[in-house]
Amino acid sequence: MYVPETRLSAKDKLGHNSVMLFRTLALLLVVTSAAASEGDAILAAVEQHARQLAAGHAGEIHIEAGPIDDSRLQACAQREAYSPPNTRNIGRTHIGIRCLAGANWNILVPVRIGVISTYVTTRRALLAGKTIQADDLSTVSGDLGALPTGTVIKPEQAVGKTLRNSIGAGQALRTHQLLAPRVIRQGQTVRVVSQGTGFAVRAEGKALNHAAAGELARVKMPSGRTISGIAQEDGSILLTN
Repeated sequence: MYVPETRLSAKDKLGHNSVMLFRTLALLLVVTSAAASEGDAILAAVEQHARQLAAGHAGEIHIEAGPIDDSRLQACAQREAYSPPNTRNIGRTHIGIRCLAGANWNILVPVRIGVISTYVTTRRALLAGKTIQADDLSTVSGDLGALPTGTVIKPEQAVGKTLRNSIGAGQALRTHQLLAPRVIRQGQTVRVVSQGTGFAVRAEGKALNHAAAGELARVKMPSGRTISGIAQEDGSILLTN
């Protein structure tokens, strides 16, 4: 049976095209919204982890995360943030985000973690070997994240210690530039202490090396035996078990 061809009027064609265009735009809007939602979730996880990393620093915390390209990332139901090995906990660094459920991806997100706080600088040029006094130092405010690792943030961390190398005026002081004062000198007679539950044994020996408090010291005992322990503030050596 012959069925005559149905021809759409110009008005009907316009309506049909409008419906198709609306559906296409709606689909694009859903895809774009999902991508934006995933990107926002990733950045939120990065910021939360970054604030945890900076929590050990007293000061005003600023986080700048991204940019990220999430165009190829599938929607994720559960994400985990982590710190890659050998990365800083403040300053310019990276935080990893991996999907644990719903997809299988793992990305590194660039982040800058700023901490506005005080740190210690030299008030004048100081020579190597100088024992630092309180009036040698100044305290200034700035972004700890922009400073080298190990920057001294409190004067008491430096006062009484000896400079390992010379340093100019106005320079940030770093912990590796400081030597703790020696409590034991090589060749001196030292008290050796061994402690346990309910007992303490003391003896004397000769120190075989210089040591600051908390450092390992070796001692030659009268019997000729060499033992090691941890140097104490009072100049004694506590044997390690």
